[in-house]
Amino acid sequence: MSDGAPAEPRTLAQKLDHLFKTVHPKSRGEYTYEEVAQAIQESGGPTISASYIWTLRKGKKDNPTMKHLEALAGFFGVAPAYFFNDESSERIAAQLELIETIRDNDVVEVATRASGLSVETLKTIKGFIERARQLEGLTDSEASSQ
Repeated sequence: MSDGAPAEPRTLAQKLDHLFKTVHPKSRGEYTYEEVAQAIQESGGPTISASYIWTLRKGKKDNPTMKHLEALAGFFGVAPAYFFNDESSERIAAQLELIETIRDNDVVEVATRASGLSVETLKTIKGFIERARQLEGLTDSEASSQ
């Protein structure tokens, strides 16, 4: 549905929300605001409260200090440019999506186990995966064109 126009830049709140939703341990959900604030302080970062992080994520405040953004970026393991540069933000967001896919679907284990197999065997496995995606209704034009 793109008409060729550039995508609307995401707000600070949207960027921070995306980090909360995608960067967390595999075995659990999102970090709490308290966990983020405490980890930032324990790592020697600036003083930041859980409620302040919440206001940034909800868009109630949108002008944090550079130190706070650097600390948040550090906590979530992204470059500070994620918050400042739309191109970097989109690239990092795409990488986070890939990491989330790998984490949530145990793709790493499948890929690791496939390492060293012949080209013919890998093609067969790819066929099995494509068929499984079809059976589960997960087909898309990108997956079927590869």
